[in-house]
Amino acid sequence: MKCADEFRSRDLAEVLLQALSAVPNSDRKIRIMEVCGTHTNAIFRHGLRSLLPKNIELISGPGCPVCVTPAGHVDAFIAAARLDGVIIATFGDLIRVPGSSGSLAQAREQGARVEIVYSPMDGLQLAQAETDQIVVFPAVGFETTAPTIAATILETERLGLNNFCVISAGKVMPPPLELLMADPDLNIDGLLCPGHVSAIIGADAYKPLAEKYNISCAVAGFEPADIVSGLLSLTRQICDDTARVDNCYTRVVTESGNQRAQQLVNEVFTIEDTEWRGLGIIPGSGLGLRDGYKKYDAFARLDLHVEPAPEPKGCKCGDILKGRLLPPACPLYGKRCTPLQPIGPCMVSSEGTCAAYYRYWE
Repeated sequence: MKCADEFRSRDLAEVLLQALSAVPNSDRKIRIMEVCGTHTNAIFRHGLRSLLPKNIELISGPGCPVCVTPAGHVDAFIAAARLDGVIIATFGDLIRVPGSSGSLAQAREQGARVEIVYSPMDGLQLAQAETDQIVVFPAVGFETTAPTIAATILETERLGLNNFCVISAGKVMPPPLELLMADPDLNIDGLLCPGHVSAIIGADAYKPLAEKYNISCAVAGFEPADIVSGLLSLTRQICDDTARVDNCYTRVVTESGNQRAQQLVNEVFTIEDTEWRGLGIIPGSGLGLRDGYKKYDAFARLDLHVEPAPEPKGCKCGDILKGRLLPPACPLYGKRCTPLQPIGPCMVSSEGTCAAYYRYWE
């Protein structure tokens, strides 16, 4: 905690904010996308938006794994939950995400067995305790959670259990950023890159983006001083007309990332094309099980299918995830769509942009 407390220091944050305001030529309009949903919430929680220079505009990106999971995948989770002899073991922020006809929470109210767990290993322990049931873990997440899911599958193999499987819906972050940076209409000047993901893949993973699109990048942590330090780096780069990757989270992130975690993911998963809510199918952006681990694939085990599913009428989550709109611009926001009665996933997840705006901005 001592290490974290240093970066929560009000005095340090104020010094960094003063440095941010004093950057030469910084009176120009600057648009920065904070990629990670945890950054979005931290920025609101610490009141940083109101403290930044007025010319710096922050835009949220597709960094909430629950939010970018398309409705068709949620429908598959619900279909699995409704099968006899199946227990869904899921993270809590997924349980209320709406599919095309309901949510896991509603399925549980109707008698499905849906258990909230805090890690994939909790799901495996549930499978060990209830061997007459098939435990299904919806494997939603980015590179941050992928190593723990891979480790759980390897442990399942070691134990010789045959009643634990996953619905593979994991995603990797660089491809959607490539897609967004190629969109000239977004006019993004810099990327505040996600600290959690970067701890696994390393800061160097963003170098191709910086070089190809002349986009300034900074990896940052989640305390106030971390975030302002990242924004200061980006503002200096942008005002100097330079594009590089600055690692402002060196106490956690290295240039090459966590090699052991990468090995685990590469052993169990293979890269494949997958659909992102609001962004469509992005080549090379998904994680599917390798042939040697297909027996843990719930799609094959339970004969599940992902069917095309329309977005809720009027919901603008797709545009919000792309950085095209802010939540208040959605006609449903704060009216039909609230945290208690969400229409879209961005109002559900703890990392969702709409939920952050509703909680802190109103």
